[in-house]
Amino acid sequence: MPVTVSVLSDLSDLDRAVWDACANPGWTSEGRPDGSGSGDGERDAYNPFLSWDFLQALEEAGCVSARTGWQPSHLVMEDGAENVVGVMPCYVKSHSQGEYVFDWGWADAFERAGGEYYPKLQVSVPFTPVTGRKFLIAPGGNPGQRRAGLASALVQLCDRYGASSAHLTFMPEGEWSFAGDLGFLQRTDQQFHWTDDGYGNFEGFLEALASRKRKGLRKERRDALADGIEVEWVTGADLTEAHWDAFFRFYTDTGSRKWGRPYLNRRFFSLLGERMADRVLLILARREGRYIAGALNLIGSDTLYGRYWGCTEHHPFLHFEVCYYQAIDYALANGLKRVEAGAQGEHKLARGYVPVATYSAHYIANAGFREAIDQYLTRERVHMEEERQLLAEHAPFRKPNEGGTPAYPDDAGRLDDDEPA
Repeated sequence: MPVTVSVLSDLSDLDRAVWDACANPGWTSEGRPDGSGSGDGERDAYNPFLSWDFLQALEEAGCVSARTGWQPSHLVMEDGAENVVGVMPCYVKSHSQGEYVFDWGWADAFERAGGEYYPKLQVSVPFTPVTGRKFLIAPGGNPGQRRAGLASALVQLCDRYGASSAHLTFMPEGEWSFAGDLGFLQRTDQQFHWTDDGYGNFEGFLEALASRKRKGLRKERRDALADGIEVEWVTGADLTEAHWDAFFRFYTDTGSRKWGRPYLNRRFFSLLGERMADRVLLILARREGRYIAGALNLIGSDTLYGRYWGCTEHHPFLHFEVCYYQAIDYALANGLKRVEAGAQGEHKLARGYVPVATYSAHYIANAGFREAIDQYLTRERVHMEEERQLLAEHAPFRKPNEGGTPAYPDDAGRLDDDEPA
């Protein structure tokens, strides 16, 4: 049956349930299993960032628009009976901010050679370095043909808009390999994730660490709360606008220092609370009756995703407690298998978050530029794999017949208040 692909400039023009049937098959729009399943293990996990609620909130709040340099241009595939069978979250970009897979060097090189790098196409969740599918295919039919159809439409959209390139970032490895087979250039990077290895509780996790690291983490947790600080988990119906007011103060403080201008506005967080409260976890620190720090997390079916952190008071190790240790506590208490704590941050390694590969695929329209980028990426992939293996050797977990030593003995006092990103 023939398919057609159209471009959608406003996600509110597509029914919520239709998008979500492609984005999170087997789940309701509220993030609850509907009992159907997708038949594809890679697609059976619920990812809140792919949902219509999250993506449309970015548009409704004005965080993504032509004015902000993120013009929505989503691809929508229909079969011959006008049923939507696939979608792709896509944006026309006039800059490279808010992506976390850095191509500023590519832009500079292309423009010095006389080209125009912008506009470009970005297939991603804006401002979100979280791995998730980019070829959002509804169950049934031929998934490979539908993915290939969306990829072909993306290339055609590049030509239509005169874009230099298209970038699919933070893909699952399977999609990354598929895109490579279609001729897209392949890039890798890394993040640091925590995985439950049957620990049962935080003490069980600590027992898996080398002795010095175990003692260090216990001390950090004690010191973080030494000034009478209490930590709260707030989610679901307990979330109020007062909580969002407090968190937004933390977010804007970090955002203004890290990016110059925060990407998200206050309206977005209200929409998030209205639509996805059961999938939101605020971890808030309080001292003397006032909130002084907090981290925003989103809850998937098997993963807790750490996103933004900020504070109005600086206390030793409070960042680690709120962002990393409390996230592990919550995951263990709620049967979540992983914690993804954002982009970058080798200091996470000493706290039980180990390096994992992330994947992106890139279409470069200019043949000469494409060849140069391909050569660069070949070398970069080798370097990234070597670095990931080296870091993994220094994970803080106990080794057979060894006491273990800290991976980063000098990082105990480090306070990176702009993570997770």
